[in-house]
Amino acid sequence: MKKQPEVTAKTKKAFMDAFCELYSQKPIEKISVQEITNKAGYNRSSFYQHFHDVYDLLDYLEKDVLEFMHQRLHLGKGSVHEFISVLDEKGFYLNALFGDYSGNRFLEKLKVNVPFESHKLSVPRESPLVPYLMEFHLSTILSLLRLWHRRQRDISPEEILSLMFRLYTGGISAISK
Repeated sequence: MKKQPEVTAKTKKAFMDAFCELYSQKPIEKISVQEITNKAGYNRSSFYQHFHDVYDLLDYLEKDVLEFMHQRLHLGKGSVHEFISVLDEKGFYLNALFGDYSGNRFLEKLKVNVPFESHKLSVPRESPLVPYLMEFHLSTILSLLRLWHRRQRDISPEEILSLMFRLYTGGISAISK
């Protein structure tokens, strides 16, 4: 008998929540399926019905968050304001994916998968500079948002957006004056 989709979603969410709690505290290499199942309140066979291993769970989590972001940002035309609202909704997962033990894995996936309307450049698409400009643009935005998120959003969304705008239009020297 096949399980109800709601039950499957609830079970996967419990595993994702447990994993994120652990991944916020230690590297993935030190996280066992047993720890995840104990924390989630399920047995190992339930885990293996949904995932092959801890890395498969991480891939699923990243895809789930990226898909959610893509849908939200596509509908909202990909503004940074929309990105911040996604941070609000997926904050618990993003804390783990942006955490001390995650490296740049998720940031690199974000660069490839998240549409931002500000990608429009005033240089021809075929210019050899485009990949460098895009890398600079996306890395800067994502790194600032990651830092802001990791610092528990110690400044308001309006302040972080204003800071990013001022950095892009005037550079660091405009802010340090």
